[in-house]
Amino acid sequence: MKKGTLFLSIIIMNLIIPGQTFAHFGMVIPSDSMIMQEDNRTVTLMVSFSHPFEGIGMELVKPHVFGVMANGEKQNLLSNLKKIQIMGHTAWKLDYNVKRPGVFMFYMEPTPYWEPAEDCFIIHYTKTVVTSFGDDEGWDKEVGLITEIVPLTKPYGLYAGNLFQGIVKLNGKPVPYAEVEVEFYNKNKKYTAPTDYMVAQTVKADKNGVFSYAAPKSGWWGFAALSHGDFKLKHAGEDKDVELGAIIWVEFHDMK
Repeated sequence: MKKGTLFLSIIIMNLIIPGQTFAHFGMVIPSDSMIMQEDNRTVTLMVSFSHPFEGIGMELVKPHVFGVMANGEKQNLLSNLKKIQIMGHTAWKLDYNVKRPGVFMFYMEPTPYWEPAEDCFIIHYTKTVVTSFGDDEGWDKEVGLITEIVPLTKPYGLYAGNLFQGIVKLNGKPVPYAEVEVEFYNKNKKYTAPTDYMVAQTVKADKNGVFSYAAPKSGWWGFAALSHGDFKLKHAGEDKDVELGAIIWVEFHDMK
């Protein structure tokens, strides 16, 4: 009996532990986070839903909202999205022409995603920030999403190793001791994590909702703060919980 119990425990642990590292991330990844005078002025944004380190994609139906906020003004870009595939699944692409200096906050509210493994819906409010032509004002503004990570560190112009800080907010208020999952966009599966525990890392905010993380490598890093929605959605005639995610993608660079 002891051998049988041990064998069963090993099987269960092998099934459970890898699943714990599979963090979902809404993704809005621009081709460039800093547009300079000599650069291509068309920013291509790739919009998807995935496990970014493992390179495992999921279906992303057309978002409910996709837009940009610049100089305090919002523009609806939903009709400009073009359907593509990323990581073998439905995703979206947008070419945005940057015509003037500014800090551009691109954001997405997806259509609720049903996750049977968690018996709940997932809505990840996702954003990223692009700056152009030397403008440096307004990078810490709030888009006004239901849940949002508001940067305390400028979310561009960062070297690998720099400390990034942000405030987790839900309904406009800081979330004390929020857990923030951090994951690297492992494009082309170039890197391998030493263990499954290191695919996604977790940091905890303080009592004011402020978290900190120093990115060890250049590239795109996603920060995801998850909360429970105060509403239910129907699935097969039953009320189901809703997981709300505040996601921000930030690029870090090597010093040359």
